[in-house]
Formats: sequence, C-alpha cells, structure tokens
Amino acid sequence: MPSERERMTAGESYDPEDPDLVADRRRVRRLTAEYGDTGPDEPATRRAILDELFGSLGDRAFVEPPFRCDYGYNLHVGDEFYANFDCVVLDAAPVRFGDYCKLGPGVHVYTATHPMDAEARRGNESAEPVTVGDDVWVGGRAILNPGVTVGDRAVVASGSVVTRDVPADTLVGGNPARVIRELD
Repeated sequence: MPSERERMTAGESYDPEDPDLVADRRRVRRLTAEYGDTGPDEPATRRAILDELFGSLGDRAFVEPPFRCDYGYNLHVGDEFYANFDCVVLDAAPVRFGDYCKLGPGVHVYTATHPMDAEARRGNESAEPVTVGDDVWVGGRAILNPGVTVGDRAVVASGSVVTRDVPADTLVGGNPARVIRELD
C-alpha cells in the first residue's frame, strides 16, 4: 500500500494529517525559519539550507527571505532561478521552475486542491503539479493555481491569477489570467 506521501506526490487523494506528512511540514518550518534568520553576508549558509530544503536546486539559484513552502522535496528550480521577498510555494505535488526564471515579490504557487463536495473535503485533499518553463518572469503578487503549466519565455503580469496553462512567448494578465499579447 502506498504511503500518504507517495499518494500525495502522485496526485491521489491523501490525508494531510498523516503523521509523516505533519513531520515533513514541521521540518520545513524549521528550515525556512533558519533561512529567514540568515543575513545577506551568509551566502554559503543560505545555499546549504536551500540544498537541504529543495528537491533540486540549480546553479546560482537565489531566494530572498522570507520564503515559505510546505514540503520542499517537491520543489525543483533550475539555474539562475530568482525568487523575490515573500514567495510561497505550497508543493504537495511537484513544482518545477526552469532555468532563468524570475519571481516577483509575494508570488504564490499552489498545488493542493480539494473536492467540491463538502463531505468529501473533510480530511482529504489532492494535489496537481505546477510546471514553469525556462526564462519565465512571474510578476509580484501573481498566483499560479494547481495543475498549470507556464510555457517558456512567458510573462505573467503582477497580480494575475493563473487558472489555466500559459502558452510560450505570451504575456498574460488579469483574474483569471488571459493572453494579452504574444511576445517577440
């Protein structure tokens, strides 16, 4: 029988109060608190914490504290990734950022989702992965919802709520985000 962690990562219904998952989230709260307590003159310490926290971390990836996530091990970022202050990644399912991605301040990425039926929602949730291609810029306070893919070189305008896939080489904006124009 698969563990709740395996069910969660596979996108199946899982119990978020499973003791192992609770322990995983507690570990992440400790690591993100330690990360938030580091100073700008401690790059080696910051890198060591992110190496322990993330599932994979590209070269020259940088995350401004404070930063929060649920599990960390489902979070994968490419080379030259940058996350500005106050970013939140709820990574119950895999979240993948390509190379040269930039996140503005306060960007939120959500993977957890819940049944629409109230009784089915009690004690269960599931998660859908989020994938962001290479050279993507996500503006401040934008939200990426469960299951979306953002194509290479796309730009997500500040404050946008992305509820469906974003084509490559486009600018999207609004709530819900829609294609504003194609990019050269």
